[in-house]
Amino acid sequence: MVPTLLVLAAGIGSRYGGVKQMDKIGPSGESIIDYSVFDAIRAGFGKVVFVLNPEIEKDFKAIYEPRLSGKIETAYVLQELSNIPEGVSYNPKRVKPWGTGHAVLVAKEVIETPFAVINADDFYGREAFEVLGDYLSQLKNEETRYAMVGYQLKNTLSENGSVSRGICSTRNRLLTNVVERTKLFPKNGQIVFEENGREMPIDGNSLVSMNFWGFTPKYFTQSEAYFVDFINENAQQLKAEFYIPYVVNRLITQGDAEVRVLESHDQWFGVTYQEDKVVSVARVQQMVLEGKYPENLWKE
Repeated sequence: MVPTLLVLAAGIGSRYGGVKQMDKIGPSGESIIDYSVFDAIRAGFGKVVFVLNPEIEKDFKAIYEPRLSGKIETAYVLQELSNIPEGVSYNPKRVKPWGTGHAVLVAKEVIETPFAVINADDFYGREAFEVLGDYLSQLKNEETRYAMVGYQLKNTLSENGSVSRGICSTRNRLLTNVVERTKLFPKNGQIVFEENGREMPIDGNSLVSMNFWGFTPKYFTQSEAYFVDFINENAQQLKAEFYIPYVVNRLITQGDAEVRVLESHDQWFGVTYQEDKVVSVARVQQMVLEGKYPENLWKE
């Protein structure tokens, strides 16, 4: 089947200080999203779905609807607090979105084939889309043989502050567990993370998830059941979030799915902080000079 690309672009980016999803890093005004969609098209994806925050919907569409017209089928969905299953309720004071797991769920009505999930502000590289696209194209919609593209922790850090990463455990190239570690950063020649106020060292070769997942439509049914449980348990919480790794860990533990870990040798980079943009611009420029990307992605 021809896979679909689901782009999680609803986050405003408080640490970054702006709408980083649309920030220009390419020589012709391209954003990281442009490069992801371009790579997905080259890898055989047939549709892209954007999950947006209502606050950026108008500006986002004004940029990407004309840019992608005729290049790939597109759809747009909104991640809103009120977009939850019938029969569940939550604290009316809550304003924080429900998290990445919920962002995937809001796209269930417009995705009909196996699909990849990515963050809008992460540059994953061409090879990552090719290996995951090839894997997804061989799946049927009811299968639960999911996938994840993994990266080495040392290649995913920011020079400008701490980051959060999903640390992965594997067995025979299958994912066994994902543990979210926050406040990861390099220090004195090693990498550490903060836990309960203490700094703990961690291996730089550790495999991490950069939220590049591969699922089938079956995932929506499984995830929605967990989301109902999550809201019922956290109905009065103002900041509790429903993350994709929570769903994945539960599926693996209960034996309801397997997640194959695919590796990419491409260099990942992102824009967690405003200062990261300088590095991103330089890396894109170098890849253009090497002929990996055209100077203008969408030039006719």
